[in-house]
Amino acid sequence: MNTENTKAQMRKGILEFCILSLISKKEMYVSDLMEALKSGALDVVEGTLYPLLTRLKNTELLTYRWEESTGGPPRKYYSITPKGIEFLNELKTTWNQLTDAVNKITNPS
Repeated sequence: MNTENTKAQMRKGILEFCILSLISKKEMYVSDLMEALKSGALDVVEGTLYPLLTRLKNTELLTYRWEESTGGPPRKYYSITPKGIEFLNELKTTWNQLTDAVNKITNPS
């Protein structure tokens, strides 16, 4: 059995949670977001990130604004919406319950 596929599916499952969590702290440009994910050992390519950000925007969990750039085209900065904060709080609760359950199963005392 290929563990790489399972690991990739696990990472994909928590990516939305991580993105919302990062953007809830401050507005973020895509390259800043990618760097923050990379620093947490979640390497994400633009081809994965852009569709996810679009989906989060279309479901009104994120919004964005354009800002002119001195060194190139305008930049799109993402921020979380009130609906996104509610959703993130639900994800945090679920994550805590899930990690507690998994730890009890995989690390019995």
